[in-house]
Amino acid sequence: MAVDTALANPTTARPDAAIARPRFRPGRLAAVVVLVAATVLVLVWAATNPRFEWGVVGDLMFDPSVMAGLGMTLLLTVVCMALGTALGTAAAAGQLSDFGPVRWSCQIYVGLLRGVPPLVQLIFWFNLAYLVPRLSIGLPGADPVASWSVNELITPLTAAIIGLSLHESAYMAEIIRAGIMSVDSGQRDAARAMGYSRHQTFWKIVVPQAMRVIVPPSGSQFIALLKGTSLVSVITLTDLLYSVQIIYGRTYQVVPLLLVAVIWYLIVVTLLTLVQRRIERRLGRGYDRTTSARVRARSLEGDPA
Repeated sequence: MAVDTALANPTTARPDAAIARPRFRPGRLAAVVVLVAATVLVLVWAATNPRFEWGVVGDLMFDPSVMAGLGMTLLLTVVCMALGTALGTAAAAGQLSDFGPVRWSCQIYVGLLRGVPPLVQLIFWFNLAYLVPRLSIGLPGADPVASWSVNELITPLTAAIIGLSLHESAYMAEIIRAGIMSVDSGQRDAARAMGYSRHQTFWKIVVPQAMRVIVPPSGSQFIALLKGTSLVSVITLTDLLYSVQIIYGRTYQVVPLLLVAVIWYLIVVTLLTLVQRRIERRLGRGYDRTTSARVRARSLEGDPA
């Protein structure tokens, strides 16, 4: 009668994975020590270097001009993201259209705006009055019903909103298009077989699944837009960066004022990142392997979770 060799010779039995200990890795320990030492050295250097002028940084963190610039930065980010998402959704739908001229026009629109740097677009829109001195409404060959000076219409704020919104719409169009295309076509076929209309299929089947793919890059794009608003300082719009530039142009305290802007950017970006992660976790329920495994383990233990 055959005898199991593992039972016959306990010394050769396989180790129990439940009581196994992680193997000691000296390389990882050395890496941790190096990182901690480097972090401590950088913090000590920053804290003891008098040229950072941390006292000035603390005094100017809540300066009225700085807070007004921060408010303008947040306003630009929200408005341009909303307009860019609306235009990007239309451009994404156009790229997925079966009608060739609409699809080609949207592809050219996205390619053109993605290919031109946002700084160039801002300067172009700010100087639009050179190409179009006046904007008129009326029938061709007849006196205009209304007419406005483009130089008065295109203020720094208007140019910033137009330039950043159009630039953002091109990227959002690609994000939304990719999210919609990520939904398997079998989902649409199954919905149609169940009697759903095309409208119901899109909003009840496609959009909920596409949002899981759309939200992460959209959140990153929102954060990138927040930082990209600093470009509007070249057209003299008083955002956060331009506000600190005005102050250090008067006081010559360049480094402390730049640190004020850096700290505020880091605070806002960190808060937005936390919100983005929370939304991602909510939309990823049922798709996260770790969460699914935890739920299955609890169900086997009799915990309803």
